[in-house]
Amino acid sequence: MSYKTDVLILGTGIAGLSSAVTLAEKGYQVTIVTREKDPAATNTVWAQGGIIYAKGSENELVDDIMKASSGTSYLPAAELVAKHSSELLEEFLVQKAGVDFERNNLGEFEFTKEAAHSCARILYKGDYTGREIQISLLRYLNDKNKFPNVKFLTSHTAIDLLTSLHHGIEIPQRYEENKVLGAYLYDQESKVVKKYMAKFTILATGGVGSLYLHHTNSEGARGDGHAMAKRAGAQVIDMEFIQFHPTTFYGGSTHRRFLISEAVRGEGGVLINSKGERFMRKYSSDLELASRDIVARAIAEEIIISQNDCVYLDITHKPQEWVKTRFPTIYKHCLEHDVDITKEPIPVVPAAHYTCGGVKTDLNGRTTISHLYAVGEVACTGLHGANRLASTSLLEGLSFGAFAARDIEKRIDAEEIYSAQKIREWVDGTKEVDTALIQQDWLTLKQTMWNYVGLTRSRDRLIRANAMFRELKDEIDRFYKDAKLVDSLIGLRNSVEVAQMVLTASLRNNKSVGCFYRKS
Repeated sequence: MSYKTDVLILGTGIAGLSSAVTLAEKGYQVTIVTREKDPAATNTVWAQGGIIYAKGSENELVDDIMKASSGTSYLPAAELVAKHSSELLEEFLVQKAGVDFERNNLGEFEFTKEAAHSCARILYKGDYTGREIQISLLRYLNDKNKFPNVKFLTSHTAIDLLTSLHHGIEIPQRYEENKVLGAYLYDQESKVVKKYMAKFTILATGGVGSLYLHHTNSEGARGDGHAMAKRAGAQVIDMEFIQFHPTTFYGGSTHRRFLISEAVRGEGGVLINSKGERFMRKYSSDLELASRDIVARAIAEEIIISQNDCVYLDITHKPQEWVKTRFPTIYKHCLEHDVDITKEPIPVVPAAHYTCGGVKTDLNGRTTISHLYAVGEVACTGLHGANRLASTSLLEGLSFGAFAARDIEKRIDAEEIYSAQKIREWVDGTKEVDTALIQQDWLTLKQTMWNYVGLTRSRDRLIRANAMFRELKDEIDRFYKDAKLVDSLIGLRNSVEVAQMVLTASLRNNKSVGCFYRKS
């Protein structure tokens, strides 16, 4: 069963949607794919803090990006985003999508400040900025009168990227240019695998946070795009740089921890230990507004020193009504867990949050394999280097989503869709999947990543994890060949591959820098 489209976009977060808007407005056939039933179920929707609006402070933003990354960010990437992102934000989010950012009585933007920023330059909507952006972009693209050329495929899981080298029928196809021709997509409802042929394919699949036992991401952030790109022949770099968010709510039973936005500290929240002592002065002169890697490790150290399970973030010195209005989502969540943040401090711990590395791209979003682009968290443009500056994630997704689409515009009319008849049909396995085995393997993977490839790493921990991953990967590869496809099995296969990428990069790098910290 084969289909075709001009551009195939895998992922429905801000990066994929900004690419889709750009291409759809030019009249190209755009197919947007998500493994979720709801295209709003993305990492973008969980982003609380905001998005940078750098107009008038472009040079200062570049300086802040470089400082937060300990000087490791790729300067041309930082300069490009600083130069063009404000006009893209105005065009895409304000004018087209109509995102309702906070404004004062005069109708002017309200700004907040977050850690490692030299000024208040972050636009926000309460503490649910990502959700506001996500819903607004989807609403804009779902206007069928405006965009009859846009198709959303929900409950479809990408299995592999198509290349003539790996999936061609005839031997001579192996000698053709190795380029991405589309993807195999598994329809979760019909349980059929579809060949989707495309002139260009854009990966916008997000990060790898859900590989960890405790994280702030959607469970779909499991590294599907990284694994597919690597198998197709693209280069994946900087995978040791996994950023942990310093403050997530300590409570609840799910693996996904509720994020306590950095804006709480930006608005004056202070960190205290179990004795009620403010401790950040021991670790940084920037106190609570130090970069995320410093604050996360300080919290981890303070937890060990105090022999307590968490530390606390205190915003009770602010007026109660202001707190409720400024942080409505956080207030509601904490209250549901018996913590009134207007009267008592919030129990917090670090959790896996953001993937600074990824599929290597140039400044147009092109990967190292032809006809494949990567945008957003799945990509590594060098913007973040070894540590991401707060609120650059949404900005990067918006900017490079547009950059990639504009580059495709220049090339697409000269391209033809590859013949689906020259690509093999998918052959499914015959064995029913034992969901208990998959769940246990997922838990083993998550616990191993959390315990051995986490906030602090060492050679001994990494070697032990390597042995566990080799055994796990061998078992899953054998199982995968014969089993009938299900989404969780596809994800498990990808996640083990990506976990090994993180581990291998961590073993290779002996230098602690940014969000990467090795004891030995």
